[in-house]
Amino acid sequence: MFLGEPPHSEATEIAFEQDRQEDGYVHNYTRLWSWRPGLWDSFQALRDELTGATLLTARERAVLVAATVSQLGDSYCSFPWGTTLARVTDDETAGQILANAPAPALSEREATLAEWARKVVRDPNATTSQDVDRLREVGLGDREIFEATAWIAFPVSTVNDALGASPDRQLADAAPQPVREAVTYGRAPAAQPSRS
Repeated sequence: MFLGEPPHSEATEIAFEQDRQEDGYVHNYTRLWSWRPGLWDSFQALRDELTGATLLTARERAVLVAATVSQLGDSYCSFPWGTTLARVTDDETAGQILANAPAPALSEREATLAEWARKVVRDPNATTSQDVDRLREVGLGDREIFEATAWIAFPVSTVNDALGASPDRQLADAAPQPVREAVTYGRAPAAQPSRS
């Protein structure tokens, strides 16, 4: 990470302790976002708001995010989201999505969502009404299309990547082999496990 350790505060200690309780170590992104912990909390609240009322399934959200972060070249988010996608599909499908390869196990709707995510990341100004019509053809309503697009806009990779937050070694090591093989982009995982 290019920034130093954030100043100690009650909010920082709460964030660190939550990581320790959930995963046994403090994530590199938690250290980075602890420069402004309130911003991270606001981001999480916004994601929780979207997730809580979404019509998209957990599998569809995992497909969307995995396609988005791989298109962005964000290795940090690719490891945990690839692992999540593997749990709701299978290891090979997760690796295929992260590698932008054909993924035969996806439904037509899921494949269309992945295609939409990549298109929005590449150039949101190049999308057309025909692209949206295609989403409708596979059964997505306008609310779901809006929610899918909001999910594509939510990754925090710009901040993490620009300020040098390497994927935690623990995240990379926990990912299925096809996920590890697919993530050939972005920053390399940290050489050492993240500390608590």
